Amino acid sequence: MRKTYYNAKVYTGEGFTDAFTVENGIFTATGEEARKDEGSEKIDLNGKFVCAGFNDSHMHILNFGQSLLMAKLNEHTSSLKEMLQYVKEFSKTVKEGQWITGRGWNQDYFTDVSRMPHKNELDEISKDVPVVLTRACGHCCVVNSKALEVANIDENTIPPIGGAIDFENGLLYDNAIDIVERCAPLPDKDRLKDMMLASAKTLNSFGITSSQSDDYFVFRQIPFEVINEAYAELIEEGKLTVRVYEQSNFNDINEFRRFVEAGNVTGTGNDMFKIGPLKMLGDGSLGGRTAHLTKPYHDDPSTSGFSLFTDEQFNEMISYANRNKMQVAVHAIGDACLDKVLNAIENALNEFPREDHRHGIVHCQISRKDQLERMIRLHNQIYAQSVFLDYDNHIVEERVGKELASTSYNWKTLMDNGLNVSNGSDAPVEIPDALKGIECSITRTSIDGTGPYLPEQAFSVKEALDSFTINSAKASFEEDHKGLIKKGYLADFVVLDEDPFTIDPKQIHNIQIDSTYLGGNCVYRKG
Repeated sequence: MRKTYYNAKVYTGEGFTDAFTVENGIFTATGEEARKDEGSEKIDLNGKFVCAGFNDSHMHILNFGQSLLMAKLNEHTSSLKEMLQYVKEFSKTVKEGQWITGRGWNQDYFTDVSRMPHKNELDEISKDVPVVLTRACGHCCVVNSKALEVANIDENTIPPIGGAIDFENGLLYDNAIDIVERCAPLPDKDRLKDMMLASAKTLNSFGITSSQSDDYFVFRQIPFEVINEAYAELIEEGKLTVRVYEQSNFNDINEFRRFVEAGNVTGTGNDMFKIGPLKMLGDGSLGGRTAHLTKPYHDDPSTSGFSLFTDEQFNEMISYANRNKMQVAVHAIGDACLDKVLNAIENALNEFPREDHRHGIVHCQISRKDQLERMIRLHNQIYAQSVFLDYDNHIVEERVGKELASTSYNWKTLMDNGLNVSNGSDAPVEIPDALKGIECSITRTSIDGTGPYLPEQAFSVKEALDSFTINSAKASFEEDHKGLIKKGYLADFVVLDEDPFTIDPKQIHNIQIDSTYLGGNCVYRKG
């Protein structure tokens, strides 16, 4: 049945109109042509705001779904005492044979101590069941003595390259986390699907209809085929309500070759699930002081963080991807890591030139002026997370110093110089609240009012909305049929209770999602 939605303020991505028509999952008309369609069902939107469905250009559907089914530490991180008490209560709900797990703590938010949690405190929760509590960033976790025992970690354990172990306190960083995770019980395919569905349902509630998702890294022991099969089954069952562009995370060249040789290259798939770029996790996080800087941290000269791959590994992986016409998206938060990634991308393009590669930098946070100029020259895709400013405004100058901070998070500069800057949440690092991300990109302040940080880097409302719609579609080579309310495009759209163009920008995060539509079908409605 053809439907015409009218009496709305519709931001098409190219301008404004008041009506549009949908048929068979596609926008078939806008404006006057839609209003004159006498054969369609008419739906009055009562003046509400409409734009293309939000597209989170970097997050982790499976990992976010997993976090929704474990202890939600982000809701209990105002003090260490509160968090530990919550986990103790949560542990009573954990089934026999399962570990006690949670994610979302942040030591910078603790009001009773100014440090990370320690293993002896987790031992008080359980001495018999492994306890693993992951920091919000995902680059650090604290575990109890039982988890260390199960993973055979002791004071003599040598951490892997790109990782660190603080045995005394039970703290594991980056690649060292894998030692424990390899020992944890694995979910079966049905459980994976539960995680995917829990994530998709939440994404729809935030107006998100597309996700560029990094899923293969969550359970390294589960082959990529199983993850792909889980998605395929959900699509076949008509249950998947978010379009997925898979940011294919590999840290081993042999497994990556097997993936590509099986026919998995950028663009393979359909409009519900498509293979995207090679994804690499280049370094750690700023909050955990594991992002790799060229100089020691301003507030902790004992460390400069570390990269998770050697130069040779970056070169080998990125070169192989580029030769096989795979897009590349690499997590780089620190400027030292960014140097390595840009070197590898430039080497790969010199070796095998490609005109429209769209090789990207995920996060692109700490950067120097020469690196900004280099990314412009290389025509990199930039995957920003404006919502990170909500927390990072409080720490960036402390972590890296005022001079380096002045050229960091410079996404507007990159956009103004012709680079495509898309936006996302990195969920579960942050809640996938697109409107909150839009607000932070416009105000450059935290929700609590801290800032603004580099206000000259602020996006306009149009730029902010585009960063979550058409720019994200460009990041996945889909700008010819996604990200606009336009004839012939996928009918993915979101209805908002208020207009972000006219509301006080500092209130955008309070706008309510009225409804979310995927292919013309309502997948979320408020209440």
